[in-house]
Amino acid sequence: MSINIISFNFNNKTLTEKAFKIRETVFIKEQNVPKDMEYDEFDEKAIQFLIFNNEIPVGTSRYRTTTKGIKLERFAILKEHRKKGFASQLLKFMLEKVNGKNQKIYLFAQINAVNFYKKHNFTIIDDEFIETGIVHYEMDYVKPE
Repeated sequence: MSINIISFNFNNKTLTEKAFKIRETVFIKEQNVPKDMEYDEFDEKAIQFLIFNNEIPVGTSRYRTTTKGIKLERFAILKEHRKKGFASQLLKFMLEKVNGKNQKIYLFAQINAVNFYKKHNFTIIDDEFIETGIVHYEMDYVKPE
């Protein structure tokens, strides 16, 4: 297994297409998120990520700066590659990229991913809410001592 994670911006059309294909498979086809809600104006401004296994893209994510801090979002791992550690590697890589910025790091976790994020030092900070028809929780990253 040869893992590679890269960051890129929207101007890299080849990598953006690969990331969007993963997001379409996971969010639009699997989770029935409306296409107009999946892609947004933040795609152009966000730092995007792809994780590859043996040069095959298996997952994606992005982060962007908001008025509240740095928001991690759009985590998607293709179904056949889940439960193999790719999400953890991708999240750790992203946290290394943003940790030195001295800003709050947060995300909106789907209910089925809350325990995953808790294992990576995120804590629920607010009541549940519905986004794209899916229950979410806002979670903050707590830097380990």
